[in-house]
Amino acid sequence: MRKNLTPNQIAFFWSLSITILILISFLVFKTLGIISFSTTFLFVFPICILLVGFFVGRFFLQQFILDKVRIIYKNIYNKKITKPEKTSDLDLNSDIFSQIQEETELWSNKRDEEFKVFQGYEEYRRKFLGDISHELKTPIFNIQGYLDTLLEGAAENPEVRQNFLGRAAKNADRLVTIIEDLESISRLESGKIILDFQVFDIKELVEEAFDDLEIRAKDKKIKLEFKQNASSNLMVNADRESIRQVLMNLLTNSIKYGQKKGSTRVGFYNMDNSILVEVSDDGIGIESKHLNRLFERFYRVDKHRSREQGGSGLGLSIVKHIIEGHKQTINVRSSKGVGTTFGFTLSKA
Repeated sequence: MRKNLTPNQIAFFWSLSITILILISFLVFKTLGIISFSTTFLFVFPICILLVGFFVGRFFLQQFILDKVRIIYKNIYNKKITKPEKTSDLDLNSDIFSQIQEETELWSNKRDEEFKVFQGYEEYRRKFLGDISHELKTPIFNIQGYLDTLLEGAAENPEVRQNFLGRAAKNADRLVTIIEDLESISRLESGKIILDFQVFDIKELVEEAFDDLEIRAKDKKIKLEFKQNASSNLMVNADRESIRQVLMNLLTNSIKYGQKKGSTRVGFYNMDNSILVEVSDDGIGIESKHLNRLFERFYRVDKHRSREQGGSGLGLSIVKHIIEGHKQTINVRSSKGVGTTFGFTLSKA
């Protein structure tokens, strides 16, 4: 029978037996007149009560703690924890602490992963600050140089004065463009721009963009045209002005980097629940190693040539934010020396 008792039960029975033995002994001593009744009442009974209370309290407290640990263990692992019939409390405690150790290791690994992500964000922040500093510094230094030259006496020459003031104004416009584009990206990322969804004909909007860019395209003798599949009445549900900005950015890039006497073509593809819009050119193309980074802020395939061509270096990043704000996707494919195609989707009306 003793083999079936737990250590707590054995301790309890031993304490009870000792207490009874002490109590009987003191009663016998009291009967024989060896000790008085007051001594028995003041010392013996408290000692017996403390002994019994200690072991009984220890027994129930340990059971209470084990029950609480089982509940916590169950909540963590979504399992029903019960005390095995043939498993001792020591085994259960060992199992629980091993699980806690595993949880601690998982938590530590997760913190390590989060720290690595944080380091990546910090690296991105440093790079972004470096890029924006460089982009702003270039037009500011150019403006400063032109104005210093004029102040040193070149302003007396009307031809030089007009030329340098024109260049300073051009760099000031570029500076304003960078700041406005940064502000646009900030508003897009923070959700401060609320998209005004409406139904409109996407082909009609492209025709308006063609009209706005006609003079720029003629300067490079580039044709702005639709692909053969571009039918009318392609109704979409989107923010018209935002999509106009997307088209203007993509068409401007196509003209800027397109082949002289080439063409920029826009096509539409009817998909299940959306319309795919593609803007294609037959220009210089882009190497595959650059494609994954085209939509990053200030990323330029050819930095020197891109700055000569103008622009803030933020156009494609804004395009990506606008399309993703519509819960749609944008992609790019290109071949060096063949041309580039940007494609984005819009919800059907």
